[in-house]
Amino acid sequence: MTKTPWIEPVWPAPPNVHALSTIRRGGVSQSPWASLNLGDHVSDDFRHVTENRRRLKHLASLPHEPRWLTQVHGCDVLDVAGLDASPSCEADALYSNRAESVCAVLTADCLPVLFADVEGREVAAAHAGWRGLASGVLEQTVGRFVSAPETLLAWLGPAIGPESFEVGEDVRDAFTAWSGDCEAAFVEHGEGHWLADIYQLACLRLRKAGVTAIYGGDYCTYSDAQRFYSYRRDGETGRMATLIWFDE
Repeated sequence: MTKTPWIEPVWPAPPNVHALSTIRRGGVSQSPWASLNLGDHVSDDFRHVTENRRRLKHLASLPHEPRWLTQVHGCDVLDVAGLDASPSCEADALYSNRAESVCAVLTADCLPVLFADVEGREVAAAHAGWRGLASGVLEQTVGRFVSAPETLLAWLGPAIGPESFEVGEDVRDAFTAWSGDCEAAFVEHGEGHWLADIYQLACLRLRKAGVTAIYGGDYCTYSDAQRFYSYRRDGETGRMATLIWFDE
């Protein structure tokens, strides 16, 4: 059983890089958000969300409060260095080359992807729902790095698995129009319906962008209700956070 309310990536990141992806246990939120809901946009009691975020910061020894984005299923990437003091910014990825700046994304079926360069001087976190993935959020995030793509590490966090992610022709077409290689990530599941492997789709796009050191991709938020929130499974539910930062 997990002793801390998060999963740590298994990847060869430099020792000064720290990363985690929370699970749903360990907070104060009540059903249907039980219990470590970190999203403040899902109708949960704001006091509970605030306490959950406080607990996460304390337990994970975060150097600073994460910069929480307003995610819009797009492909915009913000640089921590350019953010002002506003409480929230619309984007689906956050990049940093500043020590102790915590990049974070929120998910509940969508794919969180963490990035780090092999020197431990640049990091990023991206939120990749199918729309953002198809429109290039991962490629845009890679493009923010000064480091060359072949020197980057990527970790695919908990997302809906390939046996649970049923989509229509529109989703399949959005990816196969980009590359015929994407056809292998879809399995027919009744007329006009397909099971999509979001992990495989992300790997295809990352490799096309020059990133080959890819890890993770072995969870299913939909089928593991004990550990993960799933919007597709539950509708009204909480959000997990996936975070990354580095020390000097």
